[in-house]
Amino acid sequence: MLPLAGHAEIRAVLGRRAVAGTLPQSILLHGPAGVGKQRMGLWLAQLLVCQKPTHAAEPCGGCQPCQMAARLQHPDVHWFFPLPRPEGTSPERLREKLEGVRATELEARRADRLHVPAYERTPAHYLAAIQTLQRLAGSRPAMGRRKVFVVGEAELMVPQESSPEAANAFLKLLEEPPADTTLILTAERPGALLPTIVSRVLPVRVRPLSSAEVSAFLLESGAVQDAPEADRIAAASAGAIGRALRLLPAAGSASPLERQRQQGRTLLETVLSSAAPVRFAAAHATAPAGARGEFLGLMDSFSVWLRDLLAVVSGAPEHLLHGGEADLLHRAAQRPGLHPLGIADALRRIDAAREMAEGNVNPQLILADLLRGVHSDIHAAPHV
Repeated sequence: MLPLAGHAEIRAVLGRRAVAGTLPQSILLHGPAGVGKQRMGLWLAQLLVCQKPTHAAEPCGGCQPCQMAARLQHPDVHWFFPLPRPEGTSPERLREKLEGVRATELEARRADRLHVPAYERTPAHYLAAIQTLQRLAGSRPAMGRRKVFVVGEAELMVPQESSPEAANAFLKLLEEPPADTTLILTAERPGALLPTIVSRVLPVRVRPLSSAEVSAFLLESGAVQDAPEADRIAAASAGAIGRALRLLPAAGSASPLERQRQQGRTLLETVLSSAAPVRFAAAHATAPAGARGEFLGLMDSFSVWLRDLLAVVSGAPEHLLHGGEADLLHRAAQRPGLHPLGIADALRRIDAAREMAEGNVNPQLILADLLRGVHSDIHAAPHV
């Protein structure tokens, strides 16, 4: 598992409380997507099981519990994250199947420290998974004195069919957690959680990293070898390492990330077109389900293409992320009517589309409205 990047102030506060034994049993790490909330939760879990924390309230990294936690193999550190529902699974076998999918995903994350999950169907926290979590919370620690649960993207405890059962089941655990258990939730949209859940956790805001921190991470992790390229990716990441990893050049054309890059380019060409049927066709070609994952990656890619267009229109082509597409972007920038303020409005519109996708709105409807709005934004006369 990669070291936690940045967030020194939050780490210092949480670390001191963890070492002193004054950390609340239930914590909510909330902030923008990709800024490291789940990674911070795993760091805190490692610290809680560490046998010899440092004077700076950091995991020592040398004791057996630390090393096992870093390998995502500690039996008392449990990481739950949203997963797609396995196809053709009966309700009776759902718990077993979800645990199998979770084990496979954990193995992928162990094997590749830069692994970026990509699912064909919308992931969620299903009741069956929360029941597994409850069972584990009710058991005795296997190695040490404490069990730690990191529940990523906790706002997805309400599946797409709008059943609140998973969230209600988790609420029962929050109301009476075992004394030897720490629960660490993460959420991009804490307002989507049940108010009764929010009222029982300590909220901690996790802010975006600086571009310099993201760039340093990309270089130190080996994700990027070239410093100028790392700086360009970091500048487009909005302080989110998770987003930066999705922007890395793909190793092959079959990669989901490379597909998203090409699809983002297609969306740029679509909104530049004056033909409305082209935009409707692009929306229709999008899968009507599975808004998260691939669709959110597509939104990230589209956003980067628009940022590159903004850089060219603003006279700053040296900041292009897609430097190899400079000719295309320069030709696009020469179209009449384009203005930096309109492109900035379009980027804000993509952020709103992401929020709708997080709420499981039909991706085709989101994209149809988004492409119409972006086309209008980038061709509109600037407001004075």
